[in-house]
Amino acid sequence: MVNTSIIKKPWITEKATAGALANQYVFLVHRDAAKPEVKKAIHALYKVDVIAVNMVNRPEKHKRFGGNRKGVQEGYRKAIVTIKDGQKIDVN
Repeated sequence: MVNTSIIKKPWITEKATAGALANQYVFLVHRDAAKPEVKKAIHALYKVDVIAVNMVNRPEKHKRFGGNRKGVQEGYRKAIVTIKDGQKIDVN
């Protein structure tokens, strides 16, 4: 049984959609997700063959207003998934 809840949502930006031409798709994933888990979850959800998974961590940022720390912008983790040629993922 594959845990598909580690995939939160597709990351849809101009840069991410340009990567779809090279069979690369970007997903927001759980902070504790590992590459093999992401690979299995993408295969289970979208029925595609995953070639590679690259992970990017973005740490949280503290926001300052007038010299005082007022807020925190949450961090997240992205998975850049490369799939086999000729296959597609419909993320819309």
